[in-house]
Amino acid sequence: MSSEHTILVTGGTGNLGAPVVRRLRDAGHEVRVLSRHSADHPVDLRDGSGLDAAMAGVRVVVHCASSPRGGDDVAAGHLIAAARRAGTVTHIVYISIVGVDEVPLPYYKTKLKVERMLADSGLGVTVLRTTQFHDLVARALAAVAKLPVMPLPAGVSGQPIAVAEVADRLAALAAAPPAGRVPDMGGPEVITFEDAARAYLAAVGKHRRLVPVPLAGKAYAGFKRGGHLTPSHAVGKVTFAEFLARRADGSETA
Repeated sequence: MSSEHTILVTGGTGNLGAPVVRRLRDAGHEVRVLSRHSADHPVDLRDGSGLDAAMAGVRVVVHCASSPRGGDDVAAGHLIAAARRAGTVTHIVYISIVGVDEVPLPYYKTKLKVERMLADSGLGVTVLRTTQFHDLVARALAAVAKLPVMPLPAGVSGQPIAVAEVADRLAALAAAPPAGRVPDMGGPEVITFEDAARAYLAAVGKHRRLVPVPLAGKAYAGFKRGGHLTPSHAVGKVTFAEFLARRADGSETA
C-alpha cells in the first residue's frame, strides 16, 4: 500500500491503541505504531522528539496516547505541529471521554482543551467521546476491594463499554473522511457503583460491605448528575457482568 494511505496510531501499544492497530492492519492498512518504546518509531510526545520522522508520509493519525498524570495538551500541540509540517496528514481521529464538558476533573478539562486545539488546527478531525472502559471500572473496584469495606461515591452510576467495541469504531472512523465530533458511544447499560461492586465481588469470590460515601466538590456533583453518561447513545453490546464473566473464563479479548 502506498505511503499516502499510511495510518499512524499514537499509544499504539496501549489498552486501546493495540486493538486499533490490529484492526487497521487486518483491513489492509499500512500502520505505524507510535510510542516511547516502539522499535520502529520511538517518539516522546511530551517533547516531540522523533515525531517528524514518524509522521513522514502519514495520511491519517489515530491519537490514542493519553496520560491521566497530565500533559495531553502539550503532546497534542507537538502532534498537530508535526502533522502540519508533514504536509500529508488529512485526518486526525481523537478518542475523548463523555462528560469532558460537564465534569470539571483536571484530566477531563485537558481532554476538552485537546478537542478544541484539534478543531482549531486547520486539519481534518474526527472526535469520538466514549464512556469509561469495563477494565478501568474493574481496576478501580479491585483497588477498593483490598480494603475491609468498600467505600463508593454515593449516588454515582457508570456506563462502561468494551474496549473492543471502541476499537472497532475508531478503526472504521480512521478509514472514513473527517467527520468532526461524531455521536457519543456509551455502554449498553447505566449501572450504579453499588451494583457494579456487587457484580465484581461475585465474579472474584469476595465479600465486602459496601459503604456509599457522599463527596464534596464540583467534579463529584458532575458525576452525581450523570454528566459522564450518555444513555441516549447506549450502543455498546457487552454488559459489565458479561465482561467480568468473560474475563473469568479467559475469553475476554480486545
